[in-house]
Amino acid sequence: MRPARTRPAARHTRRAAATLVTVALGAALAGCGSIGGARQVIDRAHLVNQLASRLDRASELTYTADYQLPGGAHATITQAQDPVRAAYTYPGGRFATTPDATIDCRTDNGTMTCTLTAPPSPSTDATTTLLNALRDRGLVPPTLVVGLLTAASLSPNTVIEQHDTTLAGEHATCVEVSGVENSVASQFDACITSAGVLGSFKGTVNSKEMEVSLNRYVASVAQDAFDVPGGAQTVDERAKNNS
Repeated sequence: MRPARTRPAARHTRRAAATLVTVALGAALAGCGSIGGARQVIDRAHLVNQLASRLDRASELTYTADYQLPGGAHATITQAQDPVRAAYTYPGGRFATTPDATIDCRTDNGTMTCTLTAPPSPSTDATTTLLNALRDRGLVPPTLVVGLLTAASLSPNTVIEQHDTTLAGEHATCVEVSGVENSVASQFDACITSAGVLGSFKGTVNSKEMEVSLNRYVASVAQDAFDVPGGAQTVDERAKNNS
Protein backbone atom coordinates (compact mmCIF):
# COMPACT_ATOMS: atom_id res chain seq x y z
CA MET A 1 0.00 0.00 0.00
CA ARG A 2 1.45 3.37 -1.01
CA PRO A 3 2.21 5.68 1.94
CA ALA A 4 0.09 8.80 2.19
CA ARG A 5 1.60 11.78 0.41
CA THR A 6 2.85 14.35 2.83
CA ARG A 7 1.81 17.82 1.74
CA PRO A 8 4.93 19.83 0.85
CA ALA A 9 5.86 22.55 3.34
CA ALA A 10 5.79 25.26 0.68
CA ARG A 11 2.07 24.73 0.07
CA HIS A 12 1.20 25.18 3.76
CA THR A 13 3.31 28.33 3.85
CA ARG A 14 1.67 29.71 0.73
CA ARG A 15 -1.80 29.27 2.21
CA ALA A 16 -0.73 30.99 5.40
CA ALA A 17 0.76 33.83 3.37
CA ALA A 18 -2.41 34.26 1.34
CA THR A 19 -4.55 34.35 4.51
CA LEU A 20 -2.39 36.97 6.19
CA VAL A 21 -2.21 39.10 3.09
CA THR A 22 -6.00 38.95 2.69
CA VAL A 23 -6.42 40.26 6.24
CA ALA A 24 -4.05 43.13 5.48
CA LEU A 25 -5.92 43.95 2.28
CA GLY A 26 -9.26 43.95 4.06
CA ALA A 27 -8.02 46.35 6.70
CA ALA A 28 -6.60 48.75 4.13
CA LEU A 29 -9.68 48.77 1.92
CA ALA A 30 -11.96 49.23 4.95
CA GLY A 31 -10.36 52.58 5.65
CA CYS A 32 -7.65 51.65 8.13
CA GLY A 33 -5.05 53.40 5.97
CA SER A 34 -4.67 56.03 3.30
CA ILE A 35 -5.29 55.37 -0.40
CA GLY A 36 -1.54 55.37 -0.94
CA GLY A 37 -1.08 52.92 1.94
CA ALA A 38 -3.75 50.60 0.53
CA ARG A 39 -2.04 50.63 -2.86
CA GLN A 40 1.26 49.65 -1.22
CA VAL A 41 -0.41 46.72 0.56
CA ILE A 42 -1.97 45.55 -2.71
CA ASP A 43 1.35 45.76 -4.54
CA ARG A 44 3.15 43.77 -1.85
CA ALA A 45 0.33 41.21 -1.68
CA HIS A 46 0.55 40.65 -5.43
CA LEU A 47 4.31 40.13 -5.26
CA VAL A 48 4.09 37.69 -2.33
CA ASN A 49 1.35 35.64 -4.01
CA GLN A 50 3.28 35.54 -7.28
CA LEU A 51 6.48 34.28 -5.68
CA ALA A 52 4.63 31.93 -3.31
CA SER A 53 2.81 30.41 -6.29
CA ARG A 54 6.13 29.73 -7.97
CA LEU A 55 7.46 28.01 -4.85
CA ASP A 56 4.25 26.02 -4.58
CA ARG A 57 4.61 24.75 -8.14
CA ALA A 58 8.22 23.83 -7.48
CA SER A 59 7.15 21.62 -4.56
CA GLU A 60 5.59 19.31 -7.14
CA LEU A 61 8.68 19.12 -9.36
CA THR A 62 11.57 16.68 -9.51
CA TYR A 63 14.86 18.57 -9.50
CA THR A 64 18.35 19.03 -8.12
CA ALA A 65 19.56 22.53 -7.23
CA ASP A 66 23.18 23.11 -6.23
CA TYR A 67 24.06 26.24 -4.27
CA GLN A 68 27.26 28.04 -3.42
CA LEU A 69 27.69 29.15 0.18
CA PRO A 70 30.06 31.77 1.60
CA GLY A 71 33.68 30.64 1.64
CA GLY A 72 33.31 28.38 -1.39
CA ALA A 73 31.25 25.65 0.34
CA HIS A 74 28.34 24.00 -1.47
CA ALA A 75 24.88 22.71 -0.60
CA THR A 76 22.12 20.92 -2.52
CA ILE A 77 18.34 20.78 -2.43
CA THR A 78 16.89 17.67 -4.10
CA GLN A 79 13.29 16.55 -4.39
CA ALA A 80 11.32 13.93 -6.28
CA GLN A 81 7.71 12.79 -6.66
CA ASP A 82 5.74 9.52 -6.57
CA PRO A 83 6.66 9.00 -3.82
CA VAL A 84 7.44 12.43 -2.43
CA ARG A 85 11.04 12.71 -1.22
CA ALA A 86 13.29 15.63 -0.34
CA ALA A 87 16.92 15.97 0.68
CA TYR A 88 18.96 18.94 1.89
CA THR A 89 22.68 18.29 1.72
CA TYR A 90 25.04 20.79 3.35
CA PRO A 91 28.71 20.74 4.42
CA GLY A 92 29.05 17.88 6.88
CA GLY A 93 25.50 16.57 6.75
CA ARG A 94 22.21 15.73 5.09
CA PHE A 95 18.55 15.98 6.12
CA ALA A 96 16.12 13.91 4.07
CA THR A 97 12.50 12.80 4.22
CA THR A 98 11.22 9.70 2.43
CA PRO A 99 8.16 7.45 2.81
CA ASP A 100 10.31 5.11 4.93
CA ALA A 101 12.20 7.47 7.23
CA THR A 102 13.36 10.90 8.25
CA ILE A 103 17.16 10.88 7.90
CA ASP A 104 19.27 13.34 9.86
CA CYS A 105 23.01 13.05 9.17
CA ARG A 106 25.59 15.10 11.08
CA THR A 107 29.37 15.00 11.32
CA ASP A 108 31.16 15.07 14.66
CA ASN A 109 34.94 14.69 15.00
CA GLY A 110 35.20 13.56 11.40
CA THR A 111 32.54 10.84 11.69
CA MET A 112 29.13 11.18 10.08
CA THR A 113 26.22 9.62 11.95
CA CYS A 114 22.76 9.33 10.40
CA THR A 115 19.76 9.00 12.72
CA LEU A 116 16.66 7.42 11.21
CA THR A 117 13.28 8.29 12.71
CA ALA A 118 9.71 7.82 11.51
CA PRO A 119 8.75 9.50 8.23
CA PRO A 120 6.66 12.68 8.39
CA SER A 121 2.95 12.10 8.93
CA PRO A 122 0.19 14.13 7.22
CA SER A 123 -0.37 15.98 10.50
CA THR A 124 3.28 16.98 10.87
CA ASP A 125 4.12 20.69 10.76
CA ALA A 126 6.56 20.18 7.90
CA THR A 127 7.69 23.80 7.76
CA THR A 128 8.66 24.02 11.43
CA THR A 129 10.35 20.61 11.34
CA LEU A 130 12.42 21.59 8.32
CA LEU A 131 13.45 24.99 9.68
CA ASN A 132 14.49 23.47 13.01
CA ALA A 133 16.47 20.72 11.28
CA LEU A 134 18.39 23.14 9.04
CA ARG A 135 18.96 25.85 11.63
CA ASP A 136 22.61 26.99 11.70
CA ARG A 137 23.58 24.66 8.83
CA GLY A 138 23.99 27.33 6.16
CA LEU A 139 21.26 26.14 3.78
CA VAL A 140 18.21 28.36 3.22
CA PRO A 141 14.99 26.35 2.74
CA PRO A 142 12.50 27.94 0.31
CA THR A 143 9.77 27.95 2.97
CA LEU A 144 11.85 30.37 5.03
CA VAL A 145 11.88 32.85 2.15
CA VAL A 146 8.10 32.65 1.75
CA GLY A 147 7.68 33.42 5.44
CA LEU A 148 9.97 36.43 5.18
CA LEU A 149 8.07 37.76 2.16
CA THR A 150 4.81 37.34 4.05
CA ALA A 151 6.17 39.40 6.95
CA ALA A 152 7.32 42.04 4.47
CA SER A 153 3.85 42.29 2.92
CA LEU A 154 2.30 42.97 6.34
CA SER A 155 4.78 45.60 7.48
CA PRO A 156 3.58 49.13 6.55
CA ASN A 157 7.11 50.54 6.30
CA THR A 158 8.53 47.82 4.07
CA VAL A 159 10.32 48.90 0.91
CA ILE A 160 10.47 46.31 -1.89
CA GLU A 161 12.44 46.82 -5.10
CA GLN A 162 12.10 44.24 -7.88
CA HIS A 163 14.34 43.31 -10.82
CA ASP A 164 15.05 40.33 -13.08
CA THR A 165 18.27 38.41 -13.52
CA THR A 166 19.66 35.05 -14.69
CA LEU A 167 21.11 32.47 -12.29
CA ALA A 168 22.64 29.19 -13.48
CA GLY A 169 20.97 29.78 -16.83
CA GLU A 170 17.54 30.23 -15.22
CA HIS A 171 15.50 33.45 -15.41
CA ALA A 172 14.70 34.76 -11.93
CA THR A 173 12.64 37.49 -10.29
CA CYS A 174 14.53 39.25 -7.51
CA VAL A 175 13.42 41.46 -4.64
CA GLU A 176 15.44 43.73 -2.39
CA VAL A 177 13.51 44.11 0.85
CA SER A 178 14.15 46.52 3.73
CA GLY A 179 12.34 48.10 6.66
CA VAL A 180 10.43 44.95 7.69
CA GLU A 181 8.96 45.13 11.19
CA ASN A 182 8.07 42.21 13.50
CA SER A 183 10.14 39.75 11.48
CA VAL A 184 13.20 37.58 12.00
CA ALA A 185 14.83 39.51 9.13
CA SER A 186 14.33 43.25 8.64
CA GLN A 187 16.30 43.34 5.39
CA PHE A 188 17.12 40.71 2.77
CA ASP A 189 17.57 40.05 -0.95
CA ALA A 190 15.97 37.02 -2.65
CA CYS A 191 15.59 35.66 -6.17
CA ILE A 192 13.08 33.03 -7.33
CA THR A 193 13.46 31.35 -10.73
CA SER A 194 10.62 31.05 -13.22
CA ALA A 195 10.29 27.37 -12.28
CA GLY A 196 9.84 28.36 -8.62
CA VAL A 197 13.25 27.29 -7.35
CA LEU A 198 15.10 29.50 -4.88
CA GLY A 199 17.73 31.27 -6.95
CA SER A 200 19.53 33.20 -4.24
CA PHE A 201 19.14 34.65 -0.78
CA LYS A 202 21.19 37.05 1.29
CA GLY A 203 20.20 38.44 4.66
CA THR A 204 20.48 38.26 8.43
CA VAL A 205 17.91 35.89 9.94
CA ASN A 206 17.62 35.71 13.73
CA SER A 207 20.98 37.54 13.97
CA LYS A 208 22.64 34.96 11.71
CA GLU A 209 23.98 35.94 8.28
CA MET A 210 22.75 33.60 5.54
CA GLU A 211 23.70 33.58 1.87
CA VAL A 212 23.16 31.07 -0.95
CA SER A 213 23.37 31.35 -4.74
CA LEU A 214 22.19 28.83 -7.33
CA ASN A 215 24.98 27.53 -9.57
CA ARG A 216 23.35 24.43 -11.11
CA TYR A 217 19.79 23.31 -11.74
CA VAL A 218 18.64 20.09 -13.42
CA ALA A 219 15.22 18.49 -13.66
CA SER A 220 16.45 15.12 -12.38
CA VAL A 221 17.91 13.52 -9.26
CA ALA A 222 20.78 11.14 -8.56
CA GLN A 223 19.81 7.57 -7.73
CA ASP A 224 21.27 7.81 -4.21
CA ALA A 225 20.12 11.38 -3.47
CA PHE A 226 17.84 10.29 -0.61
CA ASP A 227 20.00 7.52 0.84
CA VAL A 228 22.27 7.49 3.86
CA PRO A 229 25.68 8.69 2.57
CA GLY A 230 28.23 5.95 2.04
CA GLY A 231 30.52 5.35 5.02
CA ALA A 232 28.16 6.99 7.53
CA GLN A 233 27.19 5.26 10.76
CA THR A 234 23.46 4.59 11.09
CA VAL A 235 21.31 4.80 14.20
CA ASP A 236 17.81 3.48 13.50
CA GLU A 237 15.31 4.77 16.06
CA ARG A 238 12.15 3.94 14.13
CA ALA A 239 11.41 0.76 16.09
CA LYS A 240 11.85 2.62 19.38
CA ASN A 241 9.52 5.40 18.27
CA ASN A 242 6.85 2.88 17.31
CA SER A 243 7.06 0.88 20.54
